[in-house]
Amino acid sequence: MSERYYVNLPLALGPFTLDGPEAHHLATVCRLRPGDAVCLFNGDGREYPSRVVHVARREVHLEVLEVCQPLRELPFSLEVAAPIPKGDRGQFLIEKLTELGVTTFAPLICERSNAHPRETRRDKLERHVIEASKQCGRNVLMQIGELATWADYCNREKTDALCIFAHPEADAAFSTIPFGKSERRPVQLAVGPEGGFTDEEIALAQQHGWIAVSLGPRILRLETAAITLAIAVAQF
Repeated sequence: MSERYYVNLPLALGPFTLDGPEAHHLATVCRLRPGDAVCLFNGDGREYPSRVVHVARREVHLEVLEVCQPLRELPFSLEVAAPIPKGDRGQFLIEKLTELGVTTFAPLICERSNAHPRETRRDKLERHVIEASKQCGRNVLMQIGELATWADYCNREKTDALCIFAHPEADAAFSTIPFGKSERRPVQLAVGPEGGFTDEEIALAQQHGWIAVSLGPRILRLETAAITLAIAVAQF
């Protein structure tokens, strides 16, 4: 696969000028030269194979040669809600959810949340999504929702989604959930902070139709639980 570059602009066949950080990365870091192949994407679900025409100091001139729409997205909506873990663990979580095809990530504030506000900055999370999409080949960016409390998230307008949250003391195992492969019903997954959801948060979720599931006999870290749930749903 050619080097992939994200541009927040409309793309079409023909000449295109790339500037800003991506142009610097292409010209200075990757040292691409006229004639080299690259692949542009802008989140519209397509990718745009291109050729470098000219490299200037602050911009790169390219020719868009094709418009392709490879099938790399899940056939249903998959949303994951969780607090952002601290430091590199938060970046790791966003990267892996992007790679797994998650449609939306909803950052949560729970009673036991302890992340610093800068860890949940939306622009920072969106940058992680873009970098992961460049690597994994996704052409639709995982969306980052607004930071919300668990109560506000549960009280959102009801949809037809199958709603599942991880709880180590749940009676039901994830494998017992009746997924319908043919209906492709939207799925929402939720994971609590370190220390888990409180009893009140669990009761609130169940009042709103959320199903509690266990992920096994061991206590998983937040990001491990979220990724495990996403993998399990994506393969159905």
